Amino acid sequence: MSNNPRKRREALVYHAKPKPGKIEVKPTKKYATQRDLSLAYSPGVAEPCLEIEKDKENAYKYTTKGNLVAVISNGTAVLGLGDIGPEASKPVMEGKGLLFKIFADIDVFDIEVDTKDVDKFIETVKNIAPTFGGINLEDIKAPEAFEIEQRLKAELDIPVMHDDQHGTAIISAAALLNALELAKKKIEKVKIVISGAGAAAVSCTKLYKSFGAKAENIVMTDSKGVIRKDRPDLSEEKKEFATSRKIDTLEEAMKNADVFVGLSIADIVSPEMLKSMAKRPIVFAMANPNPEIDYQVAMDTRKDIIMATGRSDHPNQVNNVLGFPFIFRGALDVRATKINEEMKKAAVKALAELAKEAVPEQVNIAYGETRLNFGSDYIIPKPFDPRLIAKVPPAVAKAAMESGVARQPIQDWEKYEEELLERMGSDNKITRLLLNRAKMNPKRIVFAEADHLDVLKAAQIVHDEGVAIPILLGRRGVIEELMHEIDFNEDVLIIDPKSDEEEEHRKAYAQVYWKTRSRSGVTLYDAEKLMRERNYFAAMMVNEGDADGLLSGYSRAYPAVVKPMLELIGMAPGVSRVAATNIMNTSRGPLFISDTSINIDPPAKDLAKIAQMTARTVKLFGLEPVIAMMSYANFGSSKDPHATKVKDAVSYLHRYHPDLNVDGELQADFALNREMLQNKFPFSKLAGKKVNTLIYPNLDSANSTYKLIKELNKVDSIGPIMMGMRRPVHILQLGASVEEIVNMTAVTVVDAQEKEKKQKK
Repeated sequence: MSNNPRKRREALVYHAKPKPGKIEVKPTKKYATQRDLSLAYSPGVAEPCLEIEKDKENAYKYTTKGNLVAVISNGTAVLGLGDIGPEASKPVMEGKGLLFKIFADIDVFDIEVDTKDVDKFIETVKNIAPTFGGINLEDIKAPEAFEIEQRLKAELDIPVMHDDQHGTAIISAAALLNALELAKKKIEKVKIVISGAGAAAVSCTKLYKSFGAKAENIVMTDSKGVIRKDRPDLSEEKKEFATSRKIDTLEEAMKNADVFVGLSIADIVSPEMLKSMAKRPIVFAMANPNPEIDYQVAMDTRKDIIMATGRSDHPNQVNNVLGFPFIFRGALDVRATKINEEMKKAAVKALAELAKEAVPEQVNIAYGETRLNFGSDYIIPKPFDPRLIAKVPPAVAKAAMESGVARQPIQDWEKYEEELLERMGSDNKITRLLLNRAKMNPKRIVFAEADHLDVLKAAQIVHDEGVAIPILLGRRGVIEELMHEIDFNEDVLIIDPKSDEEEEHRKAYAQVYWKTRSRSGVTLYDAEKLMRERNYFAAMMVNEGDADGLLSGYSRAYPAVVKPMLELIGMAPGVSRVAATNIMNTSRGPLFISDTSINIDPPAKDLAKIAQMTARTVKLFGLEPVIAMMSYANFGSSKDPHATKVKDAVSYLHRYHPDLNVDGELQADFALNREMLQNKFPFSKLAGKKVNTLIYPNLDSANSTYKLIKELNKVDSIGPIMMGMRRPVHILQLGASVEEIVNMTAVTVVDAQEKEKKQKK
């Protein structure tokens, strides 16, 4: 809930436009012809119906049941909003469905039940359960949540989990195991304080006990203080964790405690309480958005602390998204009849083990780290870690099989892992990675056309989100008027290159430009005149260190913007040709397409250099480039010069860069269809590999391809990303959307980060 009117409007527009809601149902079968429709519905649909009538298990074979989870709530305990009712809870349930889909490729129907009566709620869920492969209970208040989950687990033969209880428990248990290992402490001996006694706190404590924590070493507190055995009117859940110790307050409980787990409210732990804890204390302050003790305060108070929070802007975020999508994925894939303790514990162990393994470069890049290593600042995996999908579901599936609740055991684990990794091609992880990395070290980016509304909106977003530090270039009066219109009231630098107050800068920039171009026919008068042009002024800002990067091109044709950038910024050392690539966020994963904007018909050697530059860009995003050199021909099938130049480029790359995964010339279908390529051209370096980079022989084909993909499939595009420039300069497509400008700002920031690193080496 935001007190900012603009943020409130933005949130409402996000959920309302371009059409209401966040999820939808799409057909998975052909439906173009009458024959298709007769198979989809009457009369053809009768055949699977009859098969399912014979054996209900056939529903998994002929319907979506096996990949369909219900997210069910009555809206009695929504986020930090409380009892707001079923209708008001729907946006949250849709959001949960979105997370299921993007992290584990699980389809979701969200269902909001209008009753607070436990029996009626249970009856409703039981009656609709045949539709689903699993049930995720959400935002139901305690103590009803305990009974509802317990009874549904007992009475249904599909996985049921109340994520509010078990999600935090599973993630925090993984973090606790690793933190104890780092602190050189045994779970059987440590004294644990639990602040909070709600569903999550109870579930966390039970799970810790299952890993060896002793009841006599645990103290739980609620709003009335320490939960003691002699306190009257304790619920059954609280009785299990009542202590015999004669203490009443959290302050008393914290003395000599080894572990503090906060699932309560902000700022209830003082520095003095933290100081009273044992050596090498473990503190999980998970109240959100404000933890039980401020992260920096805690770190300043105890140098020996191992700390986790619920926040993404600190190390060790206890984030439920590390758990529920992958737990349900594993349970669904073996048709488990339930999610039992063995499966939850398997998820805990898998997460704990994953944090100890070498971290992929993609994760390091996402979090702006040189190298994430197991330690006090890294005790649980990051949500961006692509290995989660291949690590947690198999562990859960194996536990289901070993505990006897799997109805369809997995036989080929290698094949299963491949299938899991394939499921991860459909989301926009690379965009999230890009934005997250930019936020780690935001840079000063000039928006050369800030007097255009969409450009200014993008500048506002990157400012608010901490992606970049915007410098607004353009007509001051127009910019200020537009800022007022969109409630952009923050103190940001506005520069009007034509204004009198910028005369000193214009003259200084003109002098520098004239000295570099005086032998190319440029007079000082010409230079001073050019500095009144926004793109020349912006480029000189970057050259002279007054900005770290720039974005332009929103309102002008691409060639008109490229020219001053090449003149003023120039190419990086050792680069003889600049080029551009676009990232397409396709259903098969990110696809890099080059050269989409610069080179009209590059010769073979330049084509090879474009492939090399693109490979470096792909690696910048933590991916290993697998490059197909595109043509209308396959491996010498045409002797036409248009095809042979691609062949020559490939020969050059194979000779001088043998470690590069590149081959061609190839037609698009062979490049993108692994089976076709393997069957027809098994000798290719790309055989059996998933191509993620396409290098086209000319601008016509590359530009047309990326725009066709973008428009026909409504695919998000990031680019064009300029490659080979001396400074971080990127040129937008004419009329780029706000989202595209935001993404390109992040690209510019990351580019600036990388160039800064190289300068320091």
